[in-house]
Amino acid sequence: MKKKIIAVFLLIIQLYIIHKNWFSRDRFWNTLDVKFATVFSVLIICFLLMVIFKADKFNLFAGNDLAQKTWKEFNKSTGGKIAAIILLIIIYIAFMAPFISPYSPTAIDYSNMTYAAPSWAHWFGTDDFGRDILARVFYGARMALGVGFAAVFVNAILGVSLGLISGYYGGKVDLIVMRLVEIWNSIPFILLALAIISALGKGMLNIIIAVGVTGLINFARVTRSVVLQIKEKEYVQAAKALGSSDFRILTKHVLPNSISSLIVLGTLRIGISILIVAGLSFLGLGVQPPAASWGTMLKRGQEFLIMAPWMSIFPGLAIIITVLSFNLLGDALRDALDPRQLD
Repeated sequence: MKKKIIAVFLLIIQLYIIHKNWFSRDRFWNTLDVKFATVFSVLIICFLLMVIFKADKFNLFAGNDLAQKTWKEFNKSTGGKIAAIILLIIIYIAFMAPFISPYSPTAIDYSNMTYAAPSWAHWFGTDDFGRDILARVFYGARMALGVGFAAVFVNAILGVSLGLISGYYGGKVDLIVMRLVEIWNSIPFILLALAIISALGKGMLNIIIAVGVTGLINFARVTRSVVLQIKEKEYVQAAKALGSSDFRILTKHVLPNSISSLIVLGTLRIGISILIVAGLSFLGLGVQPPAASWGTMLKRGQEFLIMAPWMSIFPGLAIIITVLSFNLLGDALRDALDPRQLD
């Protein structure tokens, strides 16, 4: 009953936001970001309606003892639950930024130029161009999460593939692959990022590539260690005896049993990637102005740190809260997915 009351309350808020944007502002299918917000709004409404009227459909763990034990272990972590709620809010803000942002991130308020202090009109104040800091923090969440998730996806694809090959075949293949990964990992990240961005140019896609091809050794080592244990199991040996191809064994037997460790590592790496992207933007190598990015906001705020500290405080807090939430969620998932806890 409590969940339904919360769902009804959230549904009313979402309907109000939709009414204000679709009918009052006529913002339904104008631009690409508005289209994403519209589709996301519809999905949120459908989800809340199902929670209210078809709550039994969400009983996904019924009859699955392993999933129930995992959920029970995760519930023991207060930090993990708080982190999950905060990340859901940040993801919501990222998708709904065009609908909930009080201003455009590039709109100039000429009456509040020259870094106006926080006020009722601008809760987080404005920057030196008169742009609303709150709006830029909201839109910066889209950049941070989008680039962070995409970079970790690239990182995981490359690292997991190398780890699977190295751990499964072993011997000289293992030696060559892991030594190459270690050599690649020994290159300082900033130099590698500078080389990639200098060769490919500045832009979001190139940032994703620069961040995605670094840190391969983390996914490669974790995957390799798990594969070395799993490939000796009876079901893998049975699959080999039945004539299954190596590709089928890796994708149908080895990889699914490695997924829990990779989920934990991926969650932790997203936080690290967001921090790296913010660092690159701070150095002028990341997302370029006037696009809203937490790193570029910090760089701009550095020049006015004494006169307008809010220009740096709010994007800095956004980075800290997001990265800390991903780390806490990763720790909670590690404990929840630990096989020793589920025995």
